[in-house]
Amino acid sequence: MPKTIAENSIGIVIPELHHFDEPLLLDCGKTLDEYDLVVETYGTLNADKSNAILICHALSGDHHAAGYHSMDDKKSGWWESAIGPGKPIDTNKFFVVSSNNLGGCKGSTGPTTKIPGTDTYYGPDFPIVTVKDWVRSQQRLMIKLDIPKWSSVIGGSLGGMQVLQWSIDFPDLIDHAIVIAAAPKLSAQNIAFNEVARQAIMSDPEFHEGHYLANNSKPTGGVMLARMLGHITYLSDDAMREKFGRELREGKLNFGFDVDFQVESYLRYQGKSFVDRFDANTYLLMTKALDYFDPASDYDHNLVNALQLAKAKFLVISFTSDWRFAPERSREICRALVAANRDVSYVEITAHQGHDAFLIPIPEYMAAFAAYMNKITDGFSESKSS
Repeated sequence: MPKTIAENSIGIVIPELHHFDEPLLLDCGKTLDEYDLVVETYGTLNADKSNAILICHALSGDHHAAGYHSMDDKKSGWWESAIGPGKPIDTNKFFVVSSNNLGGCKGSTGPTTKIPGTDTYYGPDFPIVTVKDWVRSQQRLMIKLDIPKWSSVIGGSLGGMQVLQWSIDFPDLIDHAIVIAAAPKLSAQNIAFNEVARQAIMSDPEFHEGHYLANNSKPTGGVMLARMLGHITYLSDDAMREKFGRELREGKLNFGFDVDFQVESYLRYQGKSFVDRFDANTYLLMTKALDYFDPASDYDHNLVNALQLAKAKFLVISFTSDWRFAPERSREICRALVAANRDVSYVEITAHQGHDAFLIPIPEYMAAFAAYMNKITDGFSESKSS
């Protein structure tokens, strides 16, 4: 029996593949002669093409931000809480574009795709990509979709970093920049977490120096450990205590090294399910893009200088229990924007869910987000009447 899809869901969506023949020079010095981007779009582009929004995904995200691919899907897109009719990103009002970044593993050109003209997977030979590379590829997608300007570019975590880069690199092509649970660059602690995750993957005996696809294998154990580590950093201590406490899985201690506590069982489940849907080389690439992100480095390591180029209005949102990208990092962005004389609104949401709070429909968060988006649509009607 088919599932019932909620009225405020966009329903069934079909991904689109866009091919690009124009070579893309990457920050690492290498060039992609051609590449594909997989995209989903929601809503309708209005007559004057003023209502387009770009959604930028985080480390393990992809183009499937909302809706379902079939009636049999158990899960909706990763940002179903925020995108759809009547939601903060209202698809009755906005035309929403969500793409899988270069280097991804969900159809865009990356380690799991084959080198053009060959039967060989890119694997570890796919070049290192940066946030700036992603933004350049997204700007080309914008041209292909015949969108003259983004009404908003929106993203959380690594997606929020892409929003910052957009505001600096293409200031005339973006009206509003919405940066959620992000940071202007990673701390040493965050880089350390990413390095441990990478070492877990690369030390797996099935990694084969990244050529596991050619060897019909998969570094399952390494990817599972990397995800377990990452997942711990996405949750707060309060969230883990509330969800698991010190509950025993079988009601007693087993005096061994298998699962005793519910939290252990949960982390193992998260790790195992991640292995089935994400590629190891892609995980390495995404964490490196996170590590390398530092837009101020091109402007005398001064974030104010970098953000003085921006022309967009900003909304910055943080969450009190997020220790991966703590509110202080968002306030750091806001202070630089104020010093650069940019227009910025800041909201700090009281939430116990940790970094993952940006994906959760917390009422205060959704209300603040929706209020800002409604101001944007009010601007649509004002511009039409004037």
